Amino acid sequence: MKDNKLIAEFMELEVNNGLYCYTTAMDDYKTDTLYFDSSWDWLMPVVEKIEMLGYTFEKNYQPIDKDWQCLIVKGLDILYQEFDKSSIKSAHYVVVEFIKRTKKST
Repeated sequence: MKDNKLIAEFMELEVNNGLYCYTTAMDDYKTDTLYFDSSWDWLMPVVEKIEMLGYTFEKNYQPIDKDWQCLIVKGLDILYQEFDKSSIKSAHYVVVEFIKRTKKST
C-alpha cells in the first residue's frame, strides 16, 4: 500500500535487503509488509511523532452516527478530519493527509 510506504518514509524506517526495520512497544520487526493501516502498535508512534511536531491528535466516538472522528489540530484550527466506522481507518487517513501536505510544503 503506497500510503503505508509514505508513512515509512516519514518515520525514516531503515530498509535492509528489501525489509523494513521497525520497532513497536512490543517487538522489533524486519518485514516486507507495513501495518500502519491495521495495527495501533505501528500507528501510534507515528501519531506521537506528529504530536512532537506541535500538533494535537484527537480521536472521538460519535454515538449518534456510530462513527469515529479523528482529527489533527494546530491551536484552534482543525487541519485534517475523518469519520469512519473503524477508528484505525480514520486515524490512518488523517495521518496520511498530514504527511502528504507536510511533504508538499518542504
